[in-house]
Amino acid sequence: MSDSAVNPLAPGSLEGKRVLVTGSSRGIGADTISYFSEAGARVAINYRNKEARALKLVERLSGNGGEAIAVGADLTDPESVAALVQTIRSAFGGLDILVLNASGGMESGMAEDYAMKLNRDAQVDFLQAVRPLLDSGSRIVFVTSHQAHFIKTVETMPEYLPVALSKRAGEDALRELIPGLEADGIEFVVVSGDMIEGTITATLLQRANPGAIEARKEAAGRLYNVGEFAAEVALAAVEPIPAHHTRYVGDISDFQR
Repeated sequence: MSDSAVNPLAPGSLEGKRVLVTGSSRGIGADTISYFSEAGARVAINYRNKEARALKLVERLSGNGGEAIAVGADLTDPESVAALVQTIRSAFGGLDILVLNASGGMESGMAEDYAMKLNRDAQVDFLQAVRPLLDSGSRIVFVTSHQAHFIKTVETMPEYLPVALSKRAGEDALRELIPGLEADGIEFVVVSGDMIEGTITATLLQRANPGAIEARKEAAGRLYNVGEFAAEVALAAVEPIPAHHTRYVGDISDFQR
């Protein structure tokens, strides 16, 4: 975890809980799942192509007394997702917390519609595939950015626009499922934060638009780092559901119009 990170969850507070975080072999996902593990949860680390990173994280968490497994799956591949579901069912029997953290769209060499396919279509399809593992009392956390959450009213950097539009579309599509989820006793919350220092997205934005992250940091006053934001995501899995199912991290005054 980040050097300055502090686990917001009390030791043992998630004893017996089963957790899956998508895209958790590195970055925000890795720190988030580490917090859950340290709080006593049994955790599944999902990765797309960073198996070595995932296995190293499993080794670290297991060495600290936790129970962790690594489960490879490309969220855009139904067969891959089906295999993940079977692995989780066999290992854990079900899930109490699902964090939808994996996203993308700025990678080079991807199809033009990749951002929408991953950030909207795959999120909904993945949730529907995993839903049989979720019992009453379980919670789903969807991770997004202020730039995506507020994209309908506030413009963002052109380089980030495809990601923002697709993540907002994914959020909207998931929100449409809330009534059915609530009928089954499953809770849903969105965590929205500003640009996060140290993430792949911030690195790619900086590369495409030098000075962009510094400018955003100056405008916002400060940006959360990976460990700090991951702590907020972890808290969203256990704290009371906020108004409108949305937990805002940091100042949102620049986005309220």
